[in-house]
Amino acid sequence: YVKEAMFLFQILLLCLHGNKQDNIYSVDDDEKSLSSLEIIVPRDLADGFVNNKRESYKFKFQKIFDQEAKQDVVFDSIAKPVAECVLAGYNGTIFAYGQTGSGKTFTITGGAERYSDRGIIPRTLSYIFDQLQKDSSKVYTTHVSYLEIYNECGYDLLDPRHEASRLEDLPKVTIMEDPDQNIHLKNLSLQQAANEEEALNLLFLGDTNRMIAETPMNQASTRSHCIFTIHISSKEPGSATIQRSKLHLVDLAGSERVAKTGVGGHLLTEAKYINLSLHYLEQVIIALAEKKRSHIPYRNSMMTSVLRDSLGGNCMTTMIATLSIDKRNIDESIATCRFAQRVALIKNEAVLNEEIDPRLMIVQLKKEIQELKDELALVTGKQRTSELSQEELLQLDELLETFLEDNDPDSTLDVGADMRKIKYCFIHVKVFLLNIDGSAAGTENNLKTFTVEKCQKKCNTVERHCKGVKQLNCEEHGGLIDK
Repeated sequence: YVKEAMFLFQILLLCLHGNKQDNIYSVDDDEKSLSSLEIIVPRDLADGFVNNKRESYKFKFQKIFDQEAKQDVVFDSIAKPVAECVLAGYNGTIFAYGQTGSGKTFTITGGAERYSDRGIIPRTLSYIFDQLQKDSSKVYTTHVSYLEIYNECGYDLLDPRHEASRLEDLPKVTIMEDPDQNIHLKNLSLQQAANEEEALNLLFLGDTNRMIAETPMNQASTRSHCIFTIHISSKEPGSATIQRSKLHLVDLAGSERVAKTGVGGHLLTEAKYINLSLHYLEQVIIALAEKKRSHIPYRNSMMTSVLRDSLGGNCMTTMIATLSIDKRNIDESIATCRFAQRVALIKNEAVLNEEIDPRLMIVQLKKEIQELKDELALVTGKQRTSELSQEELLQLDELLETFLEDNDPDSTLDVGADMRKIKYCFIHVKVFLLNIDGSAAGTENNLKTFTVEKCQKKCNTVERHCKGVKQLNCEEHGGLIDK
C-alpha cells in the first residue's frame, strides 16, 4: 500500500431528489471481493435512450455506501487510511465527483444542522490534530490553503480582502512551474493552524466565500471547484531531515449536462466552464490509463494542473463517486460510474517526502569545512595562532570529563585535527595524572595554561604552572623556576 499506491475508488450513493427506486439499483456487497453495483434501466424510461441500448450496467468498486450511510462510517472507510499515510510523510488526495445534488459537498464538508453531519474535511482535521498531539517524538507544523477555481480562474478563499471586495477585484491565483516541473501557486496564501480550532475557523471562512448559486437541480449548488489542502511538516529534534506532506480535499462542481440544469445567463457560462474543466479532467484520466501514452494534457485546465501530482504522480489518491438515485438521473449515474471505472485503471507510486533542513545543512557544511581545514593544517604543519573560544573550551572540558570518567579501556577521545585542541587535551590529561588538585573536576576550574620547562639545573624536571602561581619548586633540586 505504501510502496505502490493505487487509486482507491469508493462510490457513495446519496439521494437528495427522491426516495430509493425499486429494481433500478442493486448492490452486491461481498466482503471478500470488490463490491458491485448494477443499474437496470426501466423500459418506460425512453427519454434520451435509443431502442438498441442495453438495459443493465454493472460496475465494480472498492466500497459502496447507500443513502443511509453515516458520516463517521464514510470517514473511517475513505479518509482515515489516506490521513494516516499523510501523517507518515506521503502525499494524499480525496476528491468527490458527481452530478449536482448527489451529495459531494455534504460528503466533503458536511452539513451545518447537526454535529454528526460533519464531513470528511472537519473530521480529517480533528483526526490529524489528535494524532499530532499524541506524538511527542517530532515537532510538527501545519498550514492550510483553500483554492477556488471559478470559470477557469483561481481565487484564494482565505484572502482577508474577500469581505470588502468583489470576486473579480481579488488577485487571481496563477500557476508557475519550476525547471523540475513542480507546480507553484502564486497569490495563494498558506495560513498556519496550530490546532484544530484554528484550522476549522479557516475552513468556515473559506466556505463563506465560496461561489454558490440556486439552480433547478439544487437550491445551493456550488458553482466552482474547491481544493482545501493541509500541509504538514515534521522533524525529529536534532535531526536534519524534514518530512513534508500534503493532503488535498477536493470538492468538484456538478458534472451534469448543461441542458439538464435549465439555467441561462451567467449561470449558463458557469456550467460551460465547469463541464469544460471536467472534460479536461476526463481527458487526463484517459491518457493516464493508457500505459503507452507519452503526453498527458495537464495544462489544458487549471484544475488538472494543480492536481497533477495527485492524478498521476506521487500521491495516495481516493475518488468518491456520488450518485443521485432518482430514476430521471440514471444517465448521469451511468456516466459517473463509467468515469470512476476509467480512473480506477490508474496506478500511482507514492514515495516518502523527505528533505534536509537548509539551515541545518549550512551548519553541517560549515562544520565539515572547518574539519577539513584542521586536517590540512595538521598535515602541512601550519600552526594556528588564534585562541580557542570559550564555547570550544567548554566543549573540550565536557569531552575530557566524559573520557576520564569512562572505565572502558577501549574508549577514545576524538577532538578532530585541530592541534590547539589536541594540545589542550594533552595538558589536561597530564595534569589529571599528576593529580594537582586530586581530581579532574578541580583542574577545570584552576588550570589556565600549561608549559613544560626545565629547571635551572637542567634536570628535565616537568613543572606544572597553574593560574595565580608565579614560582614553583623543583622537588628534585630544591630550586625555583619562574612561571
